[in-house]
Amino acid sequence: MRFNAHCFLAFLLFSYCPLGLCQEAKSSSQSVLDSFKVLSSRNPADLEVLFTISIQEKNPDSILKYADLLVKQSLRDSIHYKMVHNGYLQKGNAYRLKGDLARALEEYFKSMDFALKINYQAGIGKLYIAIADSYSGNKNSTNAAIYYKKGIEVLSKGSDSLSLAKALINIGDEYFNTNQLDSALTYTTHAEVIFKNINSPLGQAFSLGNIGMVYAVQGRDELAKTKINEAIKILEKLQDYYPISNYLTYMSDIYLRQGQRSIAVSYAKKSLELAQRYGLKEQISDANLKLYELYQKINDHPKALIYFKAHIQYRDSMNNIESVQKMADFRTNFEVSQKQIEVDLLHQEKKNQQIIVFASLIAFGLIFLIAIIVYRRYVFMKKANLIIERERNRSENLLLNILPEATAQELKQSGKVLAKKFESVTVLFTDFKDFSNFAEKLSPEKLVERVDFYFSKFDEIIGKYDLEKIKTLGDAYMCAGGLPSPTPDHATKMIQAAIEIAKFVRDSKISSSTDDPFFDIRIGINTGPVVAGIVGTKKFAYDIWGDTVNIAARMESNSVPGKINISENTYDLIKHTHTCEYRGEIEVKNKGMMKMYFVNESE
Repeated sequence: MRFNAHCFLAFLLFSYCPLGLCQEAKSSSQSVLDSFKVLSSRNPADLEVLFTISIQEKNPDSILKYADLLVKQSLRDSIHYKMVHNGYLQKGNAYRLKGDLARALEEYFKSMDFALKINYQAGIGKLYIAIADSYSGNKNSTNAAIYYKKGIEVLSKGSDSLSLAKALINIGDEYFNTNQLDSALTYTTHAEVIFKNINSPLGQAFSLGNIGMVYAVQGRDELAKTKINEAIKILEKLQDYYPISNYLTYMSDIYLRQGQRSIAVSYAKKSLELAQRYGLKEQISDANLKLYELYQKINDHPKALIYFKAHIQYRDSMNNIESVQKMADFRTNFEVSQKQIEVDLLHQEKKNQQIIVFASLIAFGLIFLIAIIVYRRYVFMKKANLIIERERNRSENLLLNILPEATAQELKQSGKVLAKKFESVTVLFTDFKDFSNFAEKLSPEKLVERVDFYFSKFDEIIGKYDLEKIKTLGDAYMCAGGLPSPTPDHATKMIQAAIEIAKFVRDSKISSSTDDPFFDIRIGINTGPVVAGIVGTKKFAYDIWGDTVNIAARMESNSVPGKINISENTYDLIKHTHTCEYRGEIEVKNKGMMKMYFVNESE
């Protein structure tokens, strides 16, 4: 959960009062805004009045109107660089409010040109963060991280604590969404301290809620409930309901993990009710998705289907791959424009030298200069095209790293991906024994390094057998075979991959000559029907749902370290190619007695 454009504009208003009317501006009353508009109509050339109106307005179209007037008026007579910078900045903020992130980036980079001309560090820092927020909003995590860090570095050297805190909470949210939970907690906690010091209740609420979300994902339920309830209490006083709707879904997850299903459903319904009451489309979609997941887990499939259809209706499909590529181009164009300035200055300097030194050969000099310009332009355009092509390929590779190739193609062609049912898919879960004990003893960096050591090899193995990685959560690894392109031998391939995974984990432990920890692994496999598709409206994530997935997870939890535990469904498909040891019928939570088999790995 990050500060949105509304919050950012409000904070700009508090930090800049050009006419010495801070108390009136902070009240944000309509009468004060109307008074400034009257002043503007009487004196359209008053730059400070135009700027004040642009930061007080809440309607994006009105912001654009006055920000555009500010830019034109600042450029008309003698250029007022700082006001031109402010005008383009406000135009970018307006386009962000309208959801046009690509156009917002274009305006931000124009603003950056003028901030750099006057070395306006405070403005440069805020622009870096605004650019990072825009990239993040359009799923470009690589560029978002680059600009967040640039912005934090600049803002840390200044006195604008509010903008620094906003940057810290937003990069924390970026790390949360990419499952880098320790970094998310570090940055968000830092932001919470600053918000508290500058007495910003809204900032404290966002920080507390985001910290609670991290704790919820980590399974630290009581801490999560405490932080989220503190955030909700502040937000209710401020009558800011859109973050409350999101935080309620995390409370739902906590109570579900604690086995209190009715309370979990109650929180999810509260989230949906709030979102519907205040017309929060994104939160309506998220709450419906959460209710779908809850009713799936309690096997109330008719209700689950109702909420899933409602989720699909509200899901935002505007952020398609075309926009991602366009935003990558903006970053390239900004960098290329800086090089163009250097080339133009060099040409002008050479031209002046030739006029002074070789006046008698002016005709020849002009011809020679034109030849140089044409040649350099050719070289420049060739390099620029290579840069643009590289950025486009990077965007393409990032998308393929997130989604299966067939799903990515569907997204590019239609701007959305429909959920699909697959009648036969084999699902694998893995989990490390005593991982929590190791996690308490190791530093976060060392722990991540060890998990990456194993998961990188798992990725290589499933790639070898054309299986699809679904996701990781902590020390759990999940993959599937038979989708998005159905194959007849997906169960056999999954068993072969599981055997290699188990052997790799076992061999790594035996051959280790270092003090690094090595784990034992449990593996569970099940085969059956699933529904697959994209989840989320902020960052794409390919996922699968259904009872088949739940049973696969139960196979893993009922396995033993070093063994591959499979269900009867999977056994029926692979019994002719692999020998197995029948374990008998074992009690499975919420499923009753189920037949299980250990795969014989010695073949």
